[in-house]
Amino acid sequence: MKTDGLKTIGKLNSLGHLIILSLSSFSLARMSSPGANISLFGFIHIDALSSFFIFVTAVVNFAASLYSINYIALRIEDGDITTNKGRLYYLLFNLFAASMFLVTLVDNLGMLWVAIEMTTLISAFLVGFYNTKRSVEAAWKYIIICSVGIILALLGTILFSYALHSGTGLKSLNWTDMSRLAPQMDKNILKVAFILILVGYGTKAGLAPMHTWLPDAHSQAIAPISAMLSGVLLKTAIYAILRFGIIVNQNHGAAYMNSLLIMFGLISMAVACGFLLVQKDIKRLLAYSSIEHIGIICVGLGIGSTLGITGALLHIFNHATTKSLMFFGAGNVVSAYHKNNIHAIRGVLKTMPLTGAILLLGVFALTGSPPFSIFFSEIMIIAGAYLSGAHLATGLLLTFIVVAFGAMIHHFAAVLFGNAPADMPEVKEPLNLKLAYLFLLLPICTLGFITLGPLKQAIIAAAKIIQGA
Repeated sequence: MKTDGLKTIGKLNSLGHLIILSLSSFSLARMSSPGANISLFGFIHIDALSSFFIFVTAVVNFAASLYSINYIALRIEDGDITTNKGRLYYLLFNLFAASMFLVTLVDNLGMLWVAIEMTTLISAFLVGFYNTKRSVEAAWKYIIICSVGIILALLGTILFSYALHSGTGLKSLNWTDMSRLAPQMDKNILKVAFILILVGYGTKAGLAPMHTWLPDAHSQAIAPISAMLSGVLLKTAIYAILRFGIIVNQNHGAAYMNSLLIMFGLISMAVACGFLLVQKDIKRLLAYSSIEHIGIICVGLGIGSTLGITGALLHIFNHATTKSLMFFGAGNVVSAYHKNNIHAIRGVLKTMPLTGAILLLGVFALTGSPPFSIFFSEIMIIAGAYLSGAHLATGLLLTFIVVAFGAMIHHFAAVLFGNAPADMPEVKEPLNLKLAYLFLLLPICTLGFITLGPLKQAIIAAAKIIQGA
């Protein structure tokens, strides 16, 4: 078959990402010790915080590489793309993955900005990959809106550098230098600079009201890329915000950053809940769910307590795995039904028993139902908010979580349990897709009960870095 060679490329690609995942696991274990870090050539800096985000990225990338093997081959067989474009996909896939790794590896905050911009430019080709009117429009919208955000982030980065130079005389964009000399930096300049950083990188993270690119891009991107966008790309922007936020916290305390994160987090959840209730496109539904979960993460980080921050970091991992699983399932459904409209997709459990079962488990996991992993990270964030005295934020957080739960269950119940089309044959999933499902299901089903030592220690160590310890 004409796709056999491409499947071989896909399998080699998965092997490469499995090796990267193994290396990231080793880094996670090594960096989990208090104060552990690696600095190379004044350019690379790896500590517990960066190694945690590297590990999350590697997990999702490996799962997406497994999923891509048959998915891309099927797109060629269906005539959606050519064989040459299938090869281009793997090139863009790896460039996209490399740019996200670069975000978490660099010490220089200017290079971090460059890496974030690289993720936008590369992933835009994957958003518009099908070259349809809607996908190209979504890609341009993505580029334009995120470019406005990245310009604001650049201005914020320049102001951080100016604050360091005016306070200490040192000209540097390295995070290690700024973190070490943060108390000597100008407080007023940092306040303005951090707002620019939060709005700029918050645009890339999908925080409302700067979120408008996200539903279009996630819904039009090729399915494994939707998983990478939602599972990882949004988190790299959160990582960038945290790196700058640590400097601000060391300069004049955590209250300033925390209040802004809670505010944007709750606004994002409110906006997402409104659109979740009325959504008709299955992939856009999952995209708005991502906005809701980014809001939950920001609230957890904004609480500022150890419980809230560790809950938010665990939620980053839990959401990455769960949302990737859901996008894989949704991609399979859209591929089989040739429709995105929720009202036109019915009886998935009958026509696609395995994918239907995965979506059933996934929707309960995604909405924070016990005993799945997201339930426990959400409980940590809620408990952290309540114990910190943020009672209004706790009430709003609970309200939005309940609304999102109702909306997601309502939509997916119809998709899964409705009457299947009479002419719809039963679909069987290939082995590599089953492996991708299983790989993601394991942490989703077990992290509520047990968090493996290296991951647990890395999250604790990363939380201490965020708190400036």
